[in-house]
Amino acid sequence: MRRSAVLLLAVASSCASPPHTETHPAPQAASTPTMAEDLKRDLYAFADDSMRGRSAETANGVRAARFIAAQLKAAGIAPAGDSGGYLQRVPLSRTFVRSARFTVTSTATHATLPIGSHLIPVPSLGEGLPLPVLEASGDLVFAGYGISAPGYGRNDLAGLVITDKVVVFVNDAPPGLDSARRASLRDPRSLGDRLGAIMQQRPAAIVVLFTGRQAGELPALAAGLSDSSLRLQPTLEGPRELPMVIFGTAKDAGPLLPAGWPRDNKSHSLDGKSFSAKVDLVQNVVPAFNVVAVIPGSDSVLKHTYVAFGAHLDHIGIQTPEHGDSIANGADDDGSGTVSLIEIAKRAQKAPRTKRSLLFVWHTGEELGLFGSEWFTSHPTVILDSIVAQLNADMIGRNDPDSLYLIGPRSAPNGQSRVLGDVVDSVNNASARPFLINRDWDAPSHPEQLYYRSDHYNYAKHGVPIVFFTTGLHADYHKVTDSPEKIDYDKLSRVATLIMHIGTSLANSPTRPLPATLLR
Repeated sequence: MRRSAVLLLAVASSCASPPHTETHPAPQAASTPTMAEDLKRDLYAFADDSMRGRSAETANGVRAARFIAAQLKAAGIAPAGDSGGYLQRVPLSRTFVRSARFTVTSTATHATLPIGSHLIPVPSLGEGLPLPVLEASGDLVFAGYGISAPGYGRNDLAGLVITDKVVVFVNDAPPGLDSARRASLRDPRSLGDRLGAIMQQRPAAIVVLFTGRQAGELPALAAGLSDSSLRLQPTLEGPRELPMVIFGTAKDAGPLLPAGWPRDNKSHSLDGKSFSAKVDLVQNVVPAFNVVAVIPGSDSVLKHTYVAFGAHLDHIGIQTPEHGDSIANGADDDGSGTVSLIEIAKRAQKAPRTKRSLLFVWHTGEELGLFGSEWFTSHPTVILDSIVAQLNADMIGRNDPDSLYLIGPRSAPNGQSRVLGDVVDSVNNASARPFLINRDWDAPSHPEQLYYRSDHYNYAKHGVPIVFFTTGLHADYHKVTDSPEKIDYDKLSRVATLIMHIGTSLANSPTRPLPATLLR
């Protein structure tokens, strides 16, 4: 209807009607937003261009973590990260050897040995252990096979003065031992024992020479040391107090061995020879965080166990421009899972408490190699064995309204997730509009390998029953076109509600969702 006709009707109506007193309806309370509306509001903010694609190797990944933490704090949900906060630091860094110089000097020669399969510096002996020095020099001492433990018919350290010296030994078994003792000395744990015994005497450096299969692994180790890719690597901070440790291969270490090796395998000083080494190690730390929150359970015993909900907060950042857009917003991957967990947590916070506690973990670095979940499962902020199940939501907002893929019940080892799969089916079948479950991808041998490609995998490796919920791949996967307006918010709400109800069922169950053979 045109505007002029509407005005004429309004004038005619006012002239023909008697005067009346105007009444006003009573004000009504604002309606509570539906879950679909909440998810849409959250996702348009979380997958906005201002997040710059949420790459875990940039400050935008940290911005995404802080967005989630702010939502949780506003909702009054308890933190469960590091030091009483919501964030758990994930140690990502680019750690590599920029250069290294190894020199053997004698009265007649001066030889430089190259870094690589010949000699490889070891900048760290393991998380939590003191660090070895990166520069050392001293007279060379050959310590045979480095054996000092009883039962092998020799003590290579007896009478050997090695303080402030550079000690060389071959990490193998001497001739003449039976197969059991040879196997014992070739066990990787034996190397730690030999290194520990030598370090007690405070040498300047220790050169470990490998043979056979172990020697064949050194080129890959050398390549890793020169690789500046982003990796999960604890920060190498603190004083360097241990002797320098260097790995090498016996066949390439002529200047470091006695002239008569291998026939001459007895310990002695290599008179007139000295060794010096200097390593330039670079570590560029990238700040990255998981977000962890908890809603405590009500049962005095079961509240110390957890049903874990998981998603990943990161995406792939800035990409090659497509129609002028270079920001990969990751609305479905995995903005959909991230905001679903936020809304599940908010609703659970307001609901009657479940018997078990509910744990929420937003992992970082999934796109880079499942780094956040690898760190959380190896450094959990709750006891890992107290997690009775992990429900992983990754890409849950697209495709057919009634379709849903499940991965895990058939793929996880030892049948550990089959009972959990039965729980999922039971809850889904009882819902008003059940999803049509597709299990085609629930096989470790499937060409897409999806069982290995999201964060549930690291939980499954530790024996935790898992289910990976996804609505599947689509044409916008890992493209700048994965944007919020393409999400089916009604479907996303239904998937989130299903996951919430499954979690509630598990959290109120007196038993863990494990086969009888795995229950303790």
